[in-house]
Amino acid sequence: MTTKKINGVEVWKQLEDLAVPQLRLSVYERAAYSYLLRHSLAEGNRQLRFSIPWLVRGTNLTIRAARRAVHSLIAKDALRLVELGQEGHLVQVRLPVEIHGVDTSKIAVSNAARTAVAVTLEKADFLVSRALRLAIHEREGSHCFYCLRRLTPVTRCIDHVIPRARKGLNSYRNLVSACAECNSQKAEGRAEDFVRWLYREGRLTAAESSKRLKALEALAAGNLRPRMQGNGGGQETKKKCFAARIAS
Repeated sequence: MTTKKINGVEVWKQLEDLAVPQLRLSVYERAAYSYLLRHSLAEGNRQLRFSIPWLVRGTNLTIRAARRAVHSLIAKDALRLVELGQEGHLVQVRLPVEIHGVDTSKIAVSNAARTAVAVTLEKADFLVSRALRLAIHEREGSHCFYCLRRLTPVTRCIDHVIPRARKGLNSYRNLVSACAECNSQKAEGRAEDFVRWLYREGRLTAAESSKRLKALEALAAGNLRPRMQGNGGGQETKKKCFAARIAS
């Protein structure tokens, strides 16, 4: 029996956010469930036939732990036992949202919260408060967005990529943390031209210059999001943004 392949990221979120805490899945149960899910629904198969020794080899559990995990997962409705014979267990692996006893209403609440944060992020004036200005500085990881110089609270400032004189907004897409020297030297010029000038002056290598230009594109596209208070994934978002800025 085959089925449509699942969205692995969404299922992982549902497992960690819903199934694990609500069903109180143990480490062994999580290992067994994840492995069985990997070899069933993730491969487009609704059902899976397996043996306990096969599960032991794949999860590195003991035979006793694997058996107990499978029995518990069946009792908690994460697995539906279709058949048990000499060839092993034939089970239907349920998605986290299909498991009886898992409250799926929290998904809608979580999605609504993420949407609200995204809307707030796009509309926010990041110069209006110290907390929002700090979010811009934190996104850059205490480095100047342009020359990559290490910054301190004394040496950093907020720079408009598109100057206010050219109707640049106070959006996170247009604000960066910069050293006072870059802020002054860039003035009302184009950020791309300024990055190329830094390269010609020997303050950036060719590779760094290329990365800065790509970072400017990512910034304008909204891919370098700062952490905002109330965003449950704020810390993770900040790390991803800084990693994207360096690797871009």
